[in-house]
Amino acid sequence: MAVDPPGSSSPLGRVPRMVIAALLVLGVAVPALMIRELIKARMGDGPLADIGFIAVPAAATAWFAPRASYRRRDALLWLVGPGLYIFAVIAWRLAFLPYRDWKPRPDEASRVRWLRDPQHAGLWYLAGRAK
Repeated sequence: MAVDPPGSSSPLGRVPRMVIAALLVLGVAVPALMIRELIKARMGDGPLADIGFIAVPAAATAWFAPRASYRRRDALLWLVGPGLYIFAVIAWRLAFLPYRDWKPRPDEASRVRWLRDPQHAGLWYLAGRAK
């Protein structure tokens, strides 16, 4: 099995990772709020405005979820409440790619390897692309 070696760049620290994750969350939340307000201004406050609010974040969650060891169906959590928390976790994980500090899912296990060099000890590296 050919494994892509990690790049010469080291993983991001906490502050840059937090900034990237916050920008991802804001990049999804702000358009969702704008869509909700546009629907609310045109058709009034109702269930259509609420669905418009969760459409963009749910689509973004479904798109990014496999890259962060989540399933696409986890985007449905936006319908019942914890969607923002799940997306924040996904954004936190996306900011660290291609390195991983979480255990891979069983279907990813064949493509991932545990890094042993002193600079990256304790991290996973995923070779190839997520499906």
